[in-house]
Amino acid sequence: MPIILHPKYKEQQKAILQLVKTFFNEGDLIVKGSRNTIKSNVLGKEKVNIKYFKKPGALKSVIYSFFRSTKAKRSFDYANYLLENNIPTPFPIAYIEERNAFGLLGDSYYVCEQIDYDFTIRELIHDPLFPERNIILEDFAEFTFNMHEARVNFLDHSPGNTLVTKRGESNYDFYLIDLNRMKFQNLSIEARMDNFKKMWLSRTMVKVIAKKYAELSGQPEEKLLSILLEKTIQFKRKITKKKWLKRQIKRK
Repeated sequence: MPIILHPKYKEQQKAILQLVKTFFNEGDLIVKGSRNTIKSNVLGKEKVNIKYFKKPGALKSVIYSFFRSTKAKRSFDYANYLLENNIPTPFPIAYIEERNAFGLLGDSYYVCEQIDYDFTIRELIHDPLFPERNIILEDFAEFTFNMHEARVNFLDHSPGNTLVTKRGESNYDFYLIDLNRMKFQNLSIEARMDNFKKMWLSRTMVKVIAKKYAELSGQPEEKLLSILLEKTIQFKRKITKKKWLKRQIKRK
């Protein structure tokens, strides 16, 4: 079972492989999806998360084996890039890929540090009375600005993919998770605002984000407010339309 380790964990290869081999029988379940499963376990004295990527179908197996990096490898590589650019994410420990005799990808795994977080951005979005909501939104805008300055276009920048920990009074740390869909590129101001659209922001939250981002970027607040509001409304309409069409199909 080939394994790629962060140098910090090279002495723990055997223990990491054992966690992967016993993945389905041990550990605490965090997320159970149709194709991906996440569990927590213990490596030495450290809590870790193990994300399992189910064997892809025949076509995708060929693509991931010979033409594109696997989800596990991308998660590991992208986490290292983020940390090198001072963008917090759970520390990448290793990734493991099972391959058959022809080199075709089977199951794969990504192992990283477990963050004991206080909440995700999702809770904040859905609760108008969330404590220190505007302070957190401003900090989140700065976190995203720094991400953009590091040329990171996080394609899954959605409410559940940012963990938040409270560090003292009115101080918050943010961690990106679910990393395998990213692009690394210079981002125009319109592309930067577009990157917020999946956050499902209300008009009030849009104003807070736009004001803080304008302070950081030197762009006119009115311009950012207009772009961000338009991107948010368009995305909400698109998702609402998709849900409506699905309901109509089910009725038929």
